[in-house]
Amino acid sequence: MSRRDHVFTLGIEEEFQIIDPETRELRSHIQEILADGKVLLKEHVKSEMHQSVVELGTEICSDVRCVRQEVLQLRSELAMLAAHDGLKIASAGTHPFSHWMDQLITVDERYTTIVKDMQQIARANLIFGLHVHVGIPDREAGIDIMNQARYFLPHLYALSVNSPFWLGQNTGLKAYRQMIFERFPRTGIPDAFESLSEYEDYLKLLVTTGCIDNAKKIWWDIRLHPFYDTIEFRICDAQSRVEDTIALAAIMQAIVVKLHRLRSENVTFRMYPRRLIDENRWRASRYGLDGKMIDFGRNCETDERELLHEMLEFIGPEIDELGSQRELAHIERIIREGTGADRQLAVWERTGDMKVVVDHIVDETYEGLMLTHAKAA
Repeated sequence: MSRRDHVFTLGIEEEFQIIDPETRELRSHIQEILADGKVLLKEHVKSEMHQSVVELGTEICSDVRCVRQEVLQLRSELAMLAAHDGLKIASAGTHPFSHWMDQLITVDERYTTIVKDMQQIARANLIFGLHVHVGIPDREAGIDIMNQARYFLPHLYALSVNSPFWLGQNTGLKAYRQMIFERFPRTGIPDAFESLSEYEDYLKLLVTTGCIDNAKKIWWDIRLHPFYDTIEFRICDAQSRVEDTIALAAIMQAIVVKLHRLRSENVTFRMYPRRLIDENRWRASRYGLDGKMIDFGRNCETDERELLHEMLEFIGPEIDELGSQRELAHIERIIREGTGADRQLAVWERTGDMKVVVDHIVDETYEGLMLTHAKAA
């Protein structure tokens, strides 16, 4: 497989915090950024429910090199737009101390409907995620791959935990974002589906009975996208460093390629029930890389880092074929040195100052950005 001659494309969506650099609080400023950004960022930028949140989405990319360039360019241009108004951007699963009650809701029919339906659950949903789309060859294969890839979600989650603080408190969890989001219906680990038709019938039933008005309101940690031929991984916290984002996307791409290859060879990766995967998901949220997870095959607890190395060995040939060795090396760095949550907590333990934690997140968000290039664009 050449790096470009395949259908397993990549697309990344990142949700960013808009930060006042003086107070370090969130600023409800998306309308101004959209007004300026539509010329520069075009369809790559969009609002979210809270006006202190902005989402960037890449083009469809064939490999990690393309997607890295896209993410760097988009982050750089967004940082430039924010700087025009004296603001900063930050990327983490939650803001360390800003309160959701202080944030304005974006004026949009979609968000008005969500708030009317979900009420305070929606208004309190001040969180920031990383969503990665991996192209699939066909939707029948996509359902099988989604079913099997669920096993790896807690491991991806453990690598990406980046939300230890909520409303000015150390939550004691490495990732609190999903604790907020799972108040919504149709979130978390999905059940396995027997076929594409069973999946589509489920979506149609929810729409027909008025539970949802469109199939995008299925917010699972992984989903076969209802409109695109992609598998969308949605479990990860927003990542502060660009390199963390790209490395996680590369691992997800390799997982999909591996599972598709096994399927083409009539080999099925074992599917585990949601109730078991949920146990590991909780452990990832609580402990990140520092805990133990259940090794279902051996019926025992195993250090998460050991299980991650097993996962990386499992997808090693696909990493090589996709040309993602640099990203694999970065995942090894995360396993060795810690996650975004670990770094936030280290700053907090050293300083006891949430504003310094915000400064740290901002600094990591700007690592490697092409700000000179962005100003010239």
